Amino acid sequence: MKRNPIEVFGEWADLDKDFGMEKNHKNSVQHMLDFVLKDATPFSFIDAGCGNGWVLKEVVKTSNCQKAIGIDGSFKMIQKAKKLHPEFEYFCADLNEWNPEQKVDIVHSMEVFYYLEDPRALIQRIFDYWLKTAGRLIIGLDFYLENQVSHDWPESCGIDTMKLFSENEWSQFFTDAGFHSVKTWRFGKENNWEGTLIVTGLK
Repeated sequence: MKRNPIEVFGEWADLDKDFGMEKNHKNSVQHMLDFVLKDATPFSFIDAGCGNGWVLKEVVKTSNCQKAIGIDGSFKMIQKAKKLHPEFEYFCADLNEWNPEQKVDIVHSMEVFYYLEDPRALIQRIFDYWLKTAGRLIIGLDFYLENQVSHDWPESCGIDTMKLFSENEWSQFFTDAGFHSVKTWRFGKENNWEGTLIVTGLK
């Protein structure tokens, strides 16, 4: 029986599967961070779907990071993040209903958006309420139309909400929300694996 993503990820936190996620996604995330931080002036940062907080740990290695915030819908993941990396600010909330107290310069997300019933709504919310003018949203996705080896994940992971879109569709979601300078590319392609799809744009 399939379950909702929050329930599944809560179970994964109990089973320490979050450490496997960190290991599997580390190279893609580092590539994304290198891209957004290469010319970074002092910046504030949100990791949307932060899991156990490991991305924030990487971000603050950059001396220009003034504030790093993690948000996740899983209470168990946030509990774990606070235990592992208590120096950061965390929120346990529905991403589609939460807004930061102050807008930030960079919003990052890895392997989160396709678990949402309407990812376009969150992209719009981030544009409207999370990002400062000239701020950047960057997301990484392994479950997308062109990456055919990922198509059985809803069954193999037992998750009921996984939205399958093409690279062009994800790009259009950013454009429709108002982002400019929208770019997409794939990182880590090998054999039948099409790589992590990276989508980014500026407000």
